[in-house]
Amino acid sequence: MNYTDSSFLMMLFVLPSLFGLALIGEGIQKIMNYDNRGWVGIGAGALFIIIIILAYFMISTHSTL
Repeated sequence: MNYTDSSFLMMLFVLPSLFGLALIGEGIQKIMNYDNRGWVGIGAGALFIIIIILAYFMISTHSTL
């Protein structure tokens, strides 16, 4: 499979990372309004982005398959 196809990269990395950033932004907004549940959103968004970064490195190192 061609991992350099732009639609594949968009679907696999860009759109989920935007979702993770939205979670982080919502968490920051809750913290700014003195709601401690915002840390859950920040943690979930950060974990989501870390998983996406790890998936990118796993695919880029095994691109010869």
